[in-house]
Amino acid sequence: MSYKSLRECVNDLEKHGHLLRIKFETDPNLEMAEIHRRVYDAQGPAILFEKVKGSPFQAVSNLYGTTERTAFIFRKTLDKVRRVMELKADPMRALKQPMRYLGAPFTALTALPKIPIAIGRSAPVMFGKTTIDQLPQIKSWPMDGGAFITLPQVLTLPPNDTNIMHTNIGMYRIQLSGNEYITNKEIGLHYQLHRGIGIHHTQYNQSDEPFRCAIFVGGPPSHAFAAIMPMPEGLSELTFAGLLGGRRFRYKWANGHVISADADFVITGTIRKDLKKPEGPFGDHLGYYSLTHDFPVMEVENVYHRKDAIWHFTVVGRPPQEDSSFGWLIHQIVEPLTAGEFPGIREVHAVDASGVHPLLLAIGSERYMPFREPKPEEILTQANHLLGKGQTTLAKFLIIANGDDDPKLDTHDIPHFFQHVLERIDLGRDLHFQTKTTIDTLDYSGSGWNEGSKLVIACCGAKRRELRSELPPDFILPTGFSNPVFVQAGILAVQSPKFEADSGETDIQLFTKEMACFGDYFEQHIPLILLVDDAKFTAATLNNFLWVAFTRANPSHDVHGIDSFVEKKHWGCRGGLALDARKKPHHAPELVPDEVVTKRVDEIMKDLKW
Repeated sequence: MSYKSLRECVNDLEKHGHLLRIKFETDPNLEMAEIHRRVYDAQGPAILFEKVKGSPFQAVSNLYGTTERTAFIFRKTLDKVRRVMELKADPMRALKQPMRYLGAPFTALTALPKIPIAIGRSAPVMFGKTTIDQLPQIKSWPMDGGAFITLPQVLTLPPNDTNIMHTNIGMYRIQLSGNEYITNKEIGLHYQLHRGIGIHHTQYNQSDEPFRCAIFVGGPPSHAFAAIMPMPEGLSELTFAGLLGGRRFRYKWANGHVISADADFVITGTIRKDLKKPEGPFGDHLGYYSLTHDFPVMEVENVYHRKDAIWHFTVVGRPPQEDSSFGWLIHQIVEPLTAGEFPGIREVHAVDASGVHPLLLAIGSERYMPFREPKPEEILTQANHLLGKGQTTLAKFLIIANGDDDPKLDTHDIPHFFQHVLERIDLGRDLHFQTKTTIDTLDYSGSGWNEGSKLVIACCGAKRRELRSELPPDFILPTGFSNPVFVQAGILAVQSPKFEADSGETDIQLFTKEMACFGDYFEQHIPLILLVDDAKFTAATLNNFLWVAFTRANPSHDVHGIDSFVEKKHWGCRGGLALDARKKPHHAPELVPDEVVTKRVDEIMKDLKW
């Protein structure tokens, strides 16, 4: 089905039993977000909030709450999109399987944006006007700096350019209220490293032209997804929105702005090139708050809405959350392009449970030196390619393995992937650091804002050790360390003293020194030791392990080793690897729901049935 609007999608979901209507008034201040989290955790339906306190507009969330529902929404187009991507990756497929790709070129051609709606003719989204304070003011977490748009489609063009194919559409969070923003006149734009809008901002700084911007909310579901899709070179977000939506992107020019005709809301305005204001805090997808920092400000000109407008939002937080389905859908679509974008790479997985960017797993290939003893060579080149292109540049820990060592290796079977790597890693050879570099804006584990380090772990060759999930009989932990718990064979979590700025490093030195007598055992059977605040919690689930280990560690500062050494600037160790995954004083606070709201929603949930 080609949805013409968000309302059509909502009605279709309800028809097929995928929608929960909440008819009573709900509070956008924390309550709606808490209801959303409960329904999402229960793998429940999409939610239509019919009465939003303080707003005349309805709101919908959890649209993509399960991969099954996401696939259902795009059931008519997903396979067609994959065929186009497969053909883009290898045009010769059309000759090998002509029937499969018969309509692919036509599908791509008909996805191009339509010509703009003529002057004098209206667009559905321009039915009426409203103000920022009349939009649903959804606040998700207690310490959030105000209300935010969580599923915006932010469109900009380069200076003096009206070619619709040159637009950039990205999903950059928008703060609607709070802090120093003038109500109804100013909103905040938070965009980070390696984002297309930043290139436009630089160009406008060198131009006298005002930096016009349009923000879309709602519209056909493919539009929101296009805003977060890592686009292959030569394919615009607008074309992709039409491709996935099965319907061309319709637009209109108004006062120098591109208006999405089928959106539910459009906010137009001008980004101030000479002004920044505090934005945040905001409870983000790493499971912590991103803190207050200065970001660009947009002066609001108009807020348009369609007749039957629905405010589309999501709630982010410690993964998995609704946006996890975005990662799943991206994988479904771009998988055919991986080999072409990254030669030699067979598979890449940005691990959602770790917050996406903190941990990247990859399967590469050693193709060039089959006559020598196997060791990481080509896969190091492939790792550097991953760290040098697009969104994978934000990876903090990149673990790459040679796929030929195990044809069944799968980055999405995470326990087996770790087992494979830990059985083969040479702790004296296979650890490669990048220091004083950039990391994800939302990751506060580093040495400063956007500052930190990276670690590439590259393994290749036969098994070196037999992993175990038992400690040696005479094992004793140093004073202050306790409760050793195995995450899985070869990975041990140890409860450690609370990190203090003046003693954190000393704790690690004490641990690695006193564990030296067990170094051979760790090297042979337990190559990864996690030093954590709560060992039982860390080992309780795979997701806990991934979240604690990789969101709380900065490789250059927090990777230590038993019997470590530096040889001509290369760091390694001869015993186990010790990862300090404790909370540090400079880390951002974790996301914790408001107790009063939690109790109120406990009562609400008793009456919600689906």
